[in-house]
Amino acid sequence: MPAAALRALIETRVKERLGGRFPAALGWRPRPAAQTALTGIPEVDALTGGLPRGALTEVCGPASSGRTALLLSLLAEFTRRQELCVLVDAGDSFDPASAVAAGVELGRVLWVRCSTGAAALGCVEQALRAADLVLQASGFGLVALDLGDVPAATARRVPLTSWFRFRRAVEETPAALLLLTQEALTGTCAALTLQLAATAPTESPGLPAHARLLGGFSVAVEVARSASARRPGSGMKAAFATDL
Repeated sequence: MPAAALRALIETRVKERLGGRFPAALGWRPRPAAQTALTGIPEVDALTGGLPRGALTEVCGPASSGRTALLLSLLAEFTRRQELCVLVDAGDSFDPASAVAAGVELGRVLWVRCSTGAAALGCVEQALRAADLVLQASGFGLVALDLGDVPAATARRVPLTSWFRFRRAVEETPAALLLLTQEALTGTCAALTLQLAATAPTESPGLPAHARLLGGFSVAVEVARSASARRPGSGMKAAFATDL
């Protein structure tokens, strides 16, 4: 039987048995366009369109590269919209006072602090388990997993299967899953990967409070990976000033 005729027969039988719930048994079913959430930093939003919901975004960069600035801006934006957030803090480095100064409503943030007495790998394992449980619980607008203060060699020991599991866990939720790291770890599991780097000091008049961090520094942002059909390429760059 010719391939075309066989395909037509299969699709007809599938429609008969499943009542037309599947329009094309062997056809490609496109995914709807992902919803996004603004970061609160205009330059980053113009570059990326915001963080994709129901997907994993990885933000990587060395110490003092702007990871905390972006995280606090996101927490401020989500809590301002009265969405609940979770921060899984593997390095126990989150500073509530700085968060309040950046406009974060702490009453809407669940802060999961990993044990400071555990070894680095133990803290990472705690953080992964906590993030897994949070994603299963659902009900959060932003789930942030901060591995930025974990040694890069330790973070690289997380198996790729963990990131695939997280990607699958967040897919059917309205949450934006954010991973903060020193270097890219997730490969194709991330719908969006941003590379941050601090550049020369600059003036920053007129920025909103939650974007005024790390006084006088400019943060260079590069899209290392994007799965968005609206912004399919990588290598796009922007910069934003921070002030504290």
